[in-house]
Parts: sequence; structure tokens; C-alpha cells
Amino acid sequence: MNDSRPFGAFAPTGLTRWVIDRTRGLPEGWVGRRLALMLRHLAMKMLNGLPLDLETFGIRMRLYPYKNVCERRILFTPQYFDADELKILAARIRPGFTFIDVGSNVGWYALFLAREAGPAVATRILAVEPQPEIFDRLIYNIGQNPSCTVKAVDCAVADKTGELTLFLDPLNRGEASLKIVNSSQTDAIRVPAVTLVELLKREGLTRVDAIKLDVEGAEDLVLDPFFRDAPASLYPSVFIIANVPERWQTDVIGLLKDKGYRQILATKMNLVFERS
Repeated sequence: MNDSRPFGAFAPTGLTRWVIDRTRGLPEGWVGRRLALMLRHLAMKMLNGLPLDLETFGIRMRLYPYKNVCERRILFTPQYFDADELKILAARIRPGFTFIDVGSNVGWYALFLAREAGPAVATRILAVEPQPEIFDRLIYNIGQNPSCTVKAVDCAVADKTGELTLFLDPLNRGEASLKIVNSSQTDAIRVPAVTLVELLKREGLTRVDAIKLDVEGAEDLVLDPFFRDAPASLYPSVFIIANVPERWQTDVIGLLKDKGYRQILATKMNLVFERS
């Protein structure tokens, strides 16, 4: 369950604080990552199911690392968390910068970019998250960073507008999808859904700089109708999509290339495409 007590009520102390400081200071590379993993296992045994309140790269967040891989990564090793992808996005920040984070989880991408932009740069940043429990955490984290202008939207993005079934992984709440993508997904909830074109229309957006699309294998369901129905003026300059081609029923990479995008980065987690 989420806890609404004031930020700081769950500040890490003692050995837990020491482990977090050590894992956050480890360098990139195999040795650093292996050591971070071992220290993380040690800390997880001491947490007793409580959340932790920390400031990470200037961003205040309450994190529940038990059944959410995303929150564990932010807590222990934020220096590794999609660092190249975030650098690509941060380099494009300018007045009027518009970013849509579809599958925002607890808001790391959205809050990071809002903090990078700073209050002096006018931006539009949407954090879209359909799971009620995770959405509550997202709202809480946004509230702890009042200088970061992020709007949270509680819906799924899909191939049609309406109410749809969202399948949840009980072992990793960050892995929720409109498709059943592994055998552990036994929980399901009904959530409101919109198409990407409808989302942009509702928000009054006429141009978008970047979209991150991480919907656990349903990226094809989102992109097919988007490119069918959206005018080219709505195509973002940058698309970051989850690197899960084995889950797609259509050739998402080919679709993006047909629309004028070229791949500029491939990591284990994501693919990044840029359109001139």
C-alpha cells in the first residue's frame, strides 16, 4: 500500500543508507554492476517492506523497490538507468519542449527532464500511467518537486479509445501490458484507454519533440493507428521505444523507418529513433 506521510518520514539510515551510497557511487562496467547487485541484495533484506525517501540527481522521490524493477533501479543505481537515452532527450530541451512519457511508471523520465529544463524554460511534459497504485506514486513524486512542471494522466494508450483490460505482473508492477507477455501475469484490471492521436488532441498539442513508449510489448498496437491517423506535423522528432521486438505482431522498426526515422541508439532496454 502507498503511504502519504510527508517526504522524509522514510529517509534511509544506518547500513541501508551506506549501501545505497555505495551502489550509487559505483562506476559503469561489469564489475561495478555486479558489485551493485550484491549490495542491493543485502539492502533488500533489511528494508522490511517500507518505502524509502531519497533525493536523486536533485529529484525527490518516495520509492517502493519490492515489486517494481524501475523503483529498484532508481533507488540503487540511477547512474545506470537509461543514461544514454536521457542524455539524448536532455540535449533537445529548449523553450516549448514537449515530451510524452507513455508508461511513465513512477515518473523518472518525466521528472528528470523537467528538472533538466528548470523552471525558467517553458515545457510540456506528460507522464501517462494506467495502473492506479503506480499512478498514486507518480502523483506523490510530482508533488515533492513543485518546480518541475509535469502533468500526470491516468490512462492506457492503445489502439482504440475506451475501457480495456490491463494485465499485471504480480512480481513486477512495472510490467503491465495490454497483452499477456509472460506466464506470471495473472492479475488483470480494467482501465480507461485512448489512442496516441486522441491523447495529443485532448491535450491540445500540435507538435511533439519526443515520445517514450514503454508499454511492455504493446508498442505495435499504439504505433499502427498513430501513423495511420496522425498528420506528419504530429510525428515527434525522437521516439524511444522498449526493445521487445519478439512481442510485436508487426514490424515496428520497419514502420518507423518507413516514416523517415533512423535508429540512433540500441540498448538492452530501448531503441531510439530520430526523424529529420
